[in-house]
Amino acid sequence: MIENFKFGRLCIIGDLLVDKYVFGTVNRISPEAPVPVLLHSHQVAVPGGAANVAANAAALGCTVDLIGVVGQDRTADTLRDIMAPWPGVNLRHFVTDPAWTTITKTRIISGRQQIVRIDEEHVGTLSPTTPQHLIAATLDALTEADALVCSDYAKGVLSDEVLDAVIRAGRKRGIPVIVDPKRPTFAAYRGADLITPNRSELTRATGLPLVTEQQIEKAAQAASRQFGGDVLLTRSEEGMTLWRRDRECLHVTGRRSEVSDVSGAGDTVVATIASTLSAGQSMETAVVIAAAAAAVSVSKLGTATVSRAELSAELHSEMNDAGALVPVEQARHIVTNWRRHGAQVVFTNGCFDLIHPGHIELIRAAAKEGDKLIVALNTDSSIRRLKGESRPIQDEIARATVMGALRDVDLVILFDEDTPLDLIQELRPDVLVKGADYTEDQVIGGDFVKQHGGRVALVNIVQGRSTSSLVKKAQGDEATTPQSATAT
Repeated sequence: MIENFKFGRLCIIGDLLVDKYVFGTVNRISPEAPVPVLLHSHQVAVPGGAANVAANAAALGCTVDLIGVVGQDRTADTLRDIMAPWPGVNLRHFVTDPAWTTITKTRIISGRQQIVRIDEEHVGTLSPTTPQHLIAATLDALTEADALVCSDYAKGVLSDEVLDAVIRAGRKRGIPVIVDPKRPTFAAYRGADLITPNRSELTRATGLPLVTEQQIEKAAQAASRQFGGDVLLTRSEEGMTLWRRDRECLHVTGRRSEVSDVSGAGDTVVATIASTLSAGQSMETAVVIAAAAAAVSVSKLGTATVSRAELSAELHSEMNDAGALVPVEQARHIVTNWRRHGAQVVFTNGCFDLIHPGHIELIRAAAKEGDKLIVALNTDSSIRRLKGESRPIQDEIARATVMGALRDVDLVILFDEDTPLDLIQELRPDVLVKGADYTEDQVIGGDFVKQHGGRVALVNIVQGRSTSSLVKKAQGDEATTPQSATAT
């Protein structure tokens, strides 16, 4: 899971903003004009724009080189100060331009309601040398980067010249190039691997409706033709849609939760996507994790970061299958969902007729080998073929109920074959666990798992414990027990 990811280094270039929040309460209307009077209580300043992307990536564990333009003003000092809690964010690539004003957005808040927003910005022409300074800084940062993010708030930092140079450099480096777009069309992002527009941005760029999934796919395809890459549409409470040129669409449903503020949610999404890709995960996994991060972000008031612990808790809550007994087809869908959440899937199997301490130790050890544990149980007919007509002692439903009640078990499946090979090939676990009384070459399905990048784990077991010995002991005790004592 995400708590075990090894996040890499990001290069983030874009518009640097300071988001200020002025809090207070409104109890009356001004006698001077029909406007509310805010009784001020306190105010805060937080990173915005590309700086918020950087803070979100750092909160997950990435190292970040942040590149953008600031003015020679006090707001630039404020921005540096509010980035101080994120030591993983390197600010040495800030370009100071005397012709620029560091952008500030001030939101006036009463309770949890935004009353008005005040923007302080002078979006003019950058000094002639500034674009080259931005390009040089990005090229320097890209030498160590695992992904490039262009956070475009359409304030002028990401000009056509800058975009063309940095995207080409990212592609030459062979790393993912991700753009959060604000342009009326997406042609300037040509060469990027992924753009992350919201509904209004995609509609504006394509002129197409976005009501049905078919319309969304058509619009994403049209957007892709403009710049040549893939499209991730963020759909607010409806979730996200990942459209890829060479694969089926992935629709990720949003979690139903109370939305406090959508400010900065797009920053959280692009930061999580890039961070997850830097950890070597797939694009599908990155999108699912980003959807979970967005759900946490919008539940907070104001522009906010999502910590690794918060995101981990959200992901675990989305995968709480709690030891359910499910058919194979359903299990396959569940395992696919787990993997998209970044989970490593562990598999072990057995009859587990009478659960004893040896079984418990095996299950505990297996659970430590990954994030989600599947236990496959032989059906009653399978056990009879293997152990004789006197077994099992407990039927398959009873065994599955007991096994599923163990806190380390996430899913229980029954298989009727003599071996679980077909099930292993269907589910493709990342780790296959057996007791240390086996050798790797004796583990059914071990070769298949290793061929697909997984591994076999042999765990120590409690010696002298088996269902057969328990049965024999029970039979022996029964034979020596007086009849009067067994009549209850």
